[in-house]
Amino acid sequence: MDSTSRAKLEALKNPKVMAYVEEAIKLCRPAKVTVITDSEEDNKYVRELAIKNKEEAPLNMEGHTIHFDSPKDQGRDKAHTSYLLSREVDWGMDINYVLKKDGLPEILSIIDGIMEGKEMLISFFSLGPTNSPFSLRAMQITDSAYVIHSEQILYRSGYEEFKRLNGSDDFFHFLHSAGRLVNNVTADIDKRRIYIDLEENRVYTVNNQYAGNSVGLKKLAFRLAIQKAQNEGWLAEHMFLMGVNGRPGRTTYFTGAFPSACGKTSTAMIPGQNIVGDDIAYLRKIDGQVRAVNVEKGIFGIIQDVNPDDDPLIYEALTTPREVIFSNVLVNDGTPYWLGMGKEPPTEGVNFAGEWHKGKKDENGKEIPCAHKNARYTIPINELDNADPHLDDSKGVPVKAIVYGGRDSYTTVPIAESLTWEHGVFLGATVESETTAATLGKEGVRTHDPMANQDFISVPLATYLENHLKFTQGLKEEPTIYATNYFLKNAQGKYCNSKLDKKVWILWAEGRVNGEYEAIETPIGRIPKYEDLKALFKQHLQYDYSLEEYNEQFSIRISKYLEKMDRMTTAFSRIEMPPAFAAELENEIKRLQEAKAAYGDVATPDQFLK
Repeated sequence: MDSTSRAKLEALKNPKVMAYVEEAIKLCRPAKVTVITDSEEDNKYVRELAIKNKEEAPLNMEGHTIHFDSPKDQGRDKAHTSYLLSREVDWGMDINYVLKKDGLPEILSIIDGIMEGKEMLISFFSLGPTNSPFSLRAMQITDSAYVIHSEQILYRSGYEEFKRLNGSDDFFHFLHSAGRLVNNVTADIDKRRIYIDLEENRVYTVNNQYAGNSVGLKKLAFRLAIQKAQNEGWLAEHMFLMGVNGRPGRTTYFTGAFPSACGKTSTAMIPGQNIVGDDIAYLRKIDGQVRAVNVEKGIFGIIQDVNPDDDPLIYEALTTPREVIFSNVLVNDGTPYWLGMGKEPPTEGVNFAGEWHKGKKDENGKEIPCAHKNARYTIPINELDNADPHLDDSKGVPVKAIVYGGRDSYTTVPIAESLTWEHGVFLGATVESETTAATLGKEGVRTHDPMANQDFISVPLATYLENHLKFTQGLKEEPTIYATNYFLKNAQGKYCNSKLDKKVWILWAEGRVNGEYEAIETPIGRIPKYEDLKALFKQHLQYDYSLEEYNEQFSIRISKYLEKMDRMTTAFSRIEMPPAFAAELENEIKRLQEAKAAYGDVATPDQFLK
């Protein structure tokens, strides 16, 4: 380490930072060590290094670069992502963990000398706005300029935040290496490991480049934050944060949790609304109300199906000059192309599989698409036309509604309002989703995903649920909770909704929390009245919404809901459910059984009108 970098570290006056760095240098044995501060000069150095190292390549449009991951490193690696724990645990759900006595020696042996001949980068970030009661600090050590560049787009600079720690060790620490590279991508995928040490607030991640595995501050830091939130009485959630613009001059802030590829980013980007964040939110009780911040200042979003009709704001941002990192799309003559972009892609180019042409097959004889289904874009939020003016407010924004959504073909209605806060927690805890390409493995499998957070919960499930149930204690006003589903299909297997219908569902919910609409109470929650939706469709989508469509979308598929309750009963049998939660499950089943006795397998909305 040269004198300049050492001086930057010493200025932090933090013994734990120095100890971590010295440990990492001794273990990884890099050829060079560079400390990155908040300065534009340092940020520019990282951007240029990413291109120099061929981790990124410039595209035709100013500010645009392309990054490719290994064909075998295209999604979050659940199988090799594990907690490092000192003892065996049963959290009431399936989690991956490795006993520290076994896992720590393993990961350290893989890391040993892994940065020989490479440059180690050390950078500092703030999770959440700086100088804020929400702020958590994070230190990233890596040999990947692409990782640091991604984090510069996604997170607030935190070098000055570390000075405010005054020597405290209250920060998260991440050690990453892309490992041995061949043709600029990770070669030793068989040695890919992502280990999260909850006891030390640190993460080891090696032999990977895909941002969901390598960018520690994203879902890996999220796991550490959930534990911290649990211990301190706040919530760290897999949620977007947005301002919904109802009547002129009124903005109502919503959070929403959706599993990957279930519409979370596209909801946060609904035309006419304000985006605060699209992925992770911290929620705290401040002065008797729930307030929230976006942990990030950028978006790492799935690019498939982003097109000018369905996602016009994102599409505009991706096709105009600004800082954007594209990953795993097709590049032809310096221009990026992706699946579902609304135009026919070229028949040849370069993609995640190397030189590509239409019809090219992989080693298993399967045709390789022009771009990966989980191809991504990384972009700053403040570059978007709909960025909320309170994006960086240190006090966060007041939350009046929480939305939980899954991917459910045959059961859940497009939107339903919870009967109480406790019922809302139940709705969030019973989210199910059909798997997509965002994670490695088979697609189309129904999974139970409590609060869209199954992959990230780092405390016992019963404790996690209890923290939600008691979160509203002492509040002057509770947020209202909604369950949504954009993927309902009819008997013929066709989607009941268009992609833009979500605007109507969200605007109806905004009107509800502000006292504008009545609702129909059903066994699964309160649903909209036809007349209100008809007016909203006409006003906002210029669409004549029919009663037939309404009945198809909002009829309660009672038997299907009862089947779901059977699955939930089984899922939660592994834990000692909090009494309030057990009561919600029992009451939901009872209401559905009574409805089935009265109406049969399916009930139309008008049958619940009193």
